[in-house]
Amino acid sequence: MDFEFTQDQNIFYESVRKFAENELAAGSVARANSDSYPWDVAQQFSKMGLLGITIPENKGGVGGTLMDAVLAIQAVAEFCPRSADVIQAGNFGAIRTFAEYASEDQLKQFLPELLAGKGIISVGMSEPDAGSSVTDLQTSATPDGDDFLINGNKVFGTNSVEANLFLIYLRFGPGIDNIGSAIVEKGTGGFDIGPSYRYMNGESWSPLYFNNCRIPKTNILLGPGGFKKQISGFNVERLGNAARAVAVGKKAFMEACEHAKTRKQFGRNLCEFQGLQWKFAEMQMRLEAAQLLLMRAVTNAENDLPSAHESALAKLACNDAGFFAANESLQVMGALGFSDDSIVQYCLRRTRGWMIAGGSTEILKNRIAEAIFERRFSQRPSKPSSQKRHDG
Repeated sequence: MDFEFTQDQNIFYESVRKFAENELAAGSVARANSDSYPWDVAQQFSKMGLLGITIPENKGGVGGTLMDAVLAIQAVAEFCPRSADVIQAGNFGAIRTFAEYASEDQLKQFLPELLAGKGIISVGMSEPDAGSSVTDLQTSATPDGDDFLINGNKVFGTNSVEANLFLIYLRFGPGIDNIGSAIVEKGTGGFDIGPSYRYMNGESWSPLYFNNCRIPKTNILLGPGGFKKQISGFNVERLGNAARAVAVGKKAFMEACEHAKTRKQFGRNLCEFQGLQWKFAEMQMRLEAAQLLLMRAVTNAENDLPSAHESALAKLACNDAGFFAANESLQVMGALGFSDDSIVQYCLRRTRGWMIAGGSTEILKNRIAEAIFERRFSQRPSKPSSQKRHDG
């Protein structure tokens, strides 16, 4: 299989990379340590056409490809990992699912602000009792005249503090076939955003509470039966996660490599010690192998929708390689890498979080095993078989 980029892809990648090097690299550590979303970067990316790459032109997007979006993430992450999150938010996850299934009126109402870098959409999927087992979600939508009333709560929503729009997974009745989604605007009556909690990766997320939150039926994105459509789009989200993970691991690797070339101990550069040489060899092997699995999943995607199996393999490999490289790079750099003045500690924290977000590494292994054995492995306990009772 040929993973060589086309001439246009090479030109695109180099132009984004050059911008990141010239405009973003100097502030990368400050952005990594900041509590605020980089809105200034988002608006710059909007002007460059880097938001909405994966959204067709007839829907208001740029009309690029999944590969273009992955290249943009990786070009930016090479110099400013935090800014790569902006590319993710503008092309993958909630915005991609929204654009895929939104009505023409919904697109006109909500998409322009998102693609202008002046708004952001967060997904409300996880609940206190429904994480990896997302089909256990309890947040409900009940019809009430021309409206729906939403009740329930959500947790662990990326960008939930900054978002002005929320894509909420909910159920219209019992069972998987009654799961769908709705669009809820910040400030809607009955919708409250709780106090934020800071996490290890440096982000802050807020729980979301819905108490008879009234929305018009025109805000329903996918009604009953929409769950499978939403989850099929989630494979794209996993590749955005994977692209950042391997790229951020590579960023840490390069920082450690430069350190090893110049730092002296015992009268020798660190790169001259065999123990460290082996660390770098294994880091590069893992990073390049993971990158190839990512490229395979992107290249084989049909209509920019990758297969569940290949996206699971790519995310698992990229998560493991990215974290391994960041962890080993920090070890090479010692206290310098552990400091807030270094981007490497941020790379470590970010790559660790991606091993949980977007499908944990354990869930990915389950999905991979199902493809290997061509059967579904339920993680739920077996239901007790009913037995007829007979009086003796």
